Amino acid sequence: MKRLVLYTLALGFTAQVLSQEVKTEVLTEVVVMAVNYKYLDQTDNTEAAIPVKRLRKEVATFDVQDAEFYQDDYEFYTVNFYIPDGKIVAVYDQEGKILRTIEKFRDMKLPKAVGKAVQKRFPEWEVIGEVYRVSYNHEDGATQSYKLKLRNGDEILRVKVNEKGEFQ
Repeated sequence: MKRLVLYTLALGFTAQVLSQEVKTEVLTEVVVMAVNYKYLDQTDNTEAAIPVKRLRKEVATFDVQDAEFYQDDYEFYTVNFYIPDGKIVAVYDQEGKILRTIEKFRDMKLPKAVGKAVQKRFPEWEVIGEVYRVSYNHEDGATQSYKLKLRNGDEILRVKVNEKGEFQ
């Protein structure tokens, strides 16, 4: 009796599946272009603050050809992007590819490698200010550095560290 009920239920469900009609539709063509993927790959910092990541995404997806200042006569375009904690100045070519950027952010959280390197070399000093700089060039890649202001009592020291925690 149990088997009869199970067979009846299984037959009922499969009959409904087979009776459905599948409609096919032709979709319009979508072209996805990753013009500035190199910029995002080179400047990627998993420990960067969310506003920095959003601003970088905005820079990478900015379409210079849709901007009101775009003209075919110019070889490159310089565009400034701002957030309260920093800015990015990006240079685009006529097709919208990023040629180079200069980025500067203040008072961002330090990456673990930088924090550990500073603690190891200057154990009794505290970080009282920092500037995070990134310089990107489409041929050479990106260089990232941190300019830190350290204090120990009345003494103040300024140091420069790259993203790996190496002092420069």
